[in-house]
Amino acid sequence: MRMGLRDWGLLLLLSFLWGGAFFFAAVAVTELPPLTVVLARTGLAALALVGVLRLGGERWPFRGRTIPIFLIMGLLNNLLPFSLLFWAQTVIPSGLASILNATTPIFAILAAHLLLADERMAANKAAGIGFGFAGVVVLMGGGLLDGTGFALAGMLACLGAALSYGLAATYGRRFRTMGLSAAQVALGQLVATTLMMAPVAALVDRPWTLPAPSLAVVLAVAALAFVSTALAYVIFFRLLASAGAVNTALVTLLIPASAILLGALFLGETLAGRHYAGLALIGAGLLAIDGRVLARLRR
Repeated sequence: MRMGLRDWGLLLLLSFLWGGAFFFAAVAVTELPPLTVVLARTGLAALALVGVLRLGGERWPFRGRTIPIFLIMGLLNNLLPFSLLFWAQTVIPSGLASILNATTPIFAILAAHLLLADERMAANKAAGIGFGFAGVVVLMGGGLLDGTGFALAGMLACLGAALSYGLAATYGRRFRTMGLSAAQVALGQLVATTLMMAPVAALVDRPWTLPAPSLAVVLAVAALAFVSTALAYVIFFRLLASAGAVNTALVTLLIPASAILLGALFLGETLAGRHYAGLALIGAGLLAIDGRVLARLRR
């Protein structure tokens, strides 16, 4: 599927919103456990979208056939990746987490090839997957050589999140035929995630026993919920319907730039040379997947 100028504009905006999410999450997990941050993020974002639906006069999205789909989407697109990424950011820099998250389109392509009839794998996509995995090897190799077990586990958690996002991008295509708006789909999956996460966070974190967080953490969680989740998911599902799973997943190529910049400016994070080398390989893979740059060069 081809992207128009409007789609590219939304993709760029989404990259800033989700790049900020890595920064906000890195701040939040300094005082709150990851599962509690996930619960706060999805619960507050769901409340915000309830207001959006009311203001827009849209109906409640939960009907008999939508409930299991929202539960699966909430699991793949929120509960699993949020939990893995937030935990990872307790042991690795937010910029590195965003770079590993950029492998999402690779997993999206593999899932789309296997599960969708209209998004088959072409030669450029296969080449892109090769570049992407080479980038992952470069990133992971440093952790293996250094023997930093927690850092390596954090990187593996980020790859698990990217796999989950890739599956979600493919699974989410089914919403195009259900007559639901982007806000309805976003609300449905966030409510489903919150209902699934609430007992898990209560059992593991017992958030009512935690000390009150600082103002900086409260503001970070609020921004994570309202800006990087509620608003971002409305844009995400609109893009998914108009641009397709693989094109939408290209947002992860743009996210590391803002995530690395914010981490360096406000959190004092630094990345090694191999991290940028890995990002360059992943970026080359995503450009090969997209195909437009290669087509222009050929012309």
